[in-house]
Amino acid sequence: MKWKGKRQSSNVDDRRGQSGSGRRSGGLNPMLLGPLIRLLFSKTGLIIVGVFLAGSLLTGNNPLSLLGNFFGGGESPTQSSVPYQGTAEDNELAEFSGVILANTEDVWNGLLDNYREPTLVLFTGSVASACGSASSATGPFYCPGDEKLYLDLSFFDDMARKLNAPGDFAQAYVIAHEVGHHIQKITGITDKVQKLRGELSQKEYNRYSVRLELQADFLAGVWAHHSQQMTQMMEAGDLEEALNAAFAIGDDRLQKQSTGRVVPDSFTHGTSEQRIKWFRKGFESGDLAQGDTFNANPL
Repeated sequence: MKWKGKRQSSNVDDRRGQSGSGRRSGGLNPMLLGPLIRLLFSKTGLIIVGVFLAGSLLTGNNPLSLLGNFFGGGESPTQSSVPYQGTAEDNELAEFSGVILANTEDVWNGLLDNYREPTLVLFTGSVASACGSASSATGPFYCPGDEKLYLDLSFFDDMARKLNAPGDFAQAYVIAHEVGHHIQKITGITDKVQKLRGELSQKEYNRYSVRLELQADFLAGVWAHHSQQMTQMMEAGDLEEALNAAFAIGDDRLQKQSTGRVVPDSFTHGTSEQRIKWFRKGFESGDLAQGDTFNANPL
């Protein structure tokens, strides 16, 4: 892809290196308990206690709290004050992701009236969203509750090494797929499907989930179609990278790879063949009217 030097989106929330959470200490450091007891019963200890008691009278603070802070309690920092320093490769992936998001904005602002741009959250390890907490193992996801895309850039390495789906356009497909879910949210499709969750069995609901995911693949293809017309970013082999990625994350392939067997009733994203079909249909047509996966039969 010819992406370098292109505009980056301003809707990127870079939280890399901020996965840790701070806490309020509930007491003294146990390792200091023995030395503390000995110190309190010495002359020096009595002087220290006297100083803290006097200080508490002047400041109005709880003297036990002051002593606790002095001997190892108190507030733990939520994150390092040192700015996150990613590797050169990691930072380039972050830049790439910002460029792809900006490109989706350009495409969808042109195709949809009053398009509401989503935010891309980059994180490492784990992250909190309106949909709950998630780890890197979850993979990229879109949260309808806050209209944000969440991505740990290490997933791109997993795609290349574990799924045999390398390439920058394969990575762009992943981001465009999650933006596809955002399109479904702002057009009301996601809410309609979620309302069915309490009305259907898990097996029946899974079928709607598959259609929702395949439509996101179709929308990713529509993005690629119009992006290529607008920017000519795609190069030879890029389309094959996206199709290979769609194949790699098909439910049937992933199930067979992990358990050795395939259970169609448990599919939630669609088969490799279906994912390729709908991405290709979006890419070749560029026509939103052809993306009704909910009434397509067969898929």
